[in-house]
Amino acid sequence: MADGYHGGLAVLLDGRRLSPVQRRIAHYLSEHLEEAIFLSSVELAERAGVSQPSVTRFAMVLGFAGYPELRQALRPLVLGGAAQAPQESLLRGAIDAEIRNLAFVRERLTAFPLKELGEQLAATEPLPVLGLRVSCGLATTLAYYARRIHPDVRLLTHGGSELVDGLHAARRAGAEWVVAVVLPRYPREALQALEYAEKLGLRAAVITDKPEFPAEVVLDAPVGDRLVFDSHAAPLALAMALVEAMADAAPLRTQARLEEYERMTDETGTFLPGDLA
Repeated sequence: MADGYHGGLAVLLDGRRLSPVQRRIAHYLSEHLEEAIFLSSVELAERAGVSQPSVTRFAMVLGFAGYPELRQALRPLVLGGAAQAPQESLLRGAIDAEIRNLAFVRERLTAFPLKELGEQLAATEPLPVLGLRVSCGLATTLAYYARRIHPDVRLLTHGGSELVDGLHAARRAGAEWVVAVVLPRYPREALQALEYAEKLGLRAAVITDKPEFPAEVVLDAPVGDRLVFDSHAAPLALAMALVEAMADAAPLRTQARLEEYERMTDETGTFLPGDLA
């Protein structure tokens, strides 16, 4: 957000973990603060496309007794006589936040045991990769690239007995580690699966945004929370760094598997020619 009253609103929102519904309210306020300070909670709910109780809960999340108190706190930001700076777009603010998240990960790279973990994961076979609900996407990407350099990667993205079966089968086949992606909102079943994996004797490495996550190795990276739904640029970068560490841990195997993959895709015409891509 820009300077002026939008900066004041940003201070209220900073560090708050908002639900998707609450983010819709925050977005409406950021775009229409001048008029929002004169709206009732019912009117604000109608404009933002949410329920009136959601507006009340939003105000309480920000530390106010209710929406009237929040509105009272917002009014001086607009009516205090300060010059109104040009409004920064919501997407620009979200991208700026992701840049900060990436910079945070860059500064902490040496704190992560990527080299040692890459060696361990490269050596374990099979390698189960777990990700449920929203974490399924990043887990799938990680597994897709890991399969290019590792002989047996098993993606586990379905819960229930199928997840239990997958972990048990991987352990029985010789797996020593499981890599899990656990991003907000955190599925209870993912934590239960990791507890079961520990009982099986599997060691766990988890990509998450919570540094205090209960796992042997935690690779934590903040998620972007400025939009209605989270964005995962920093966890993705960390996942790719982990795949890179796995590749470096077994360079000859990596080279052989990548060359074999390129021959296969050339023979089958899997991809468009480079000049058409």
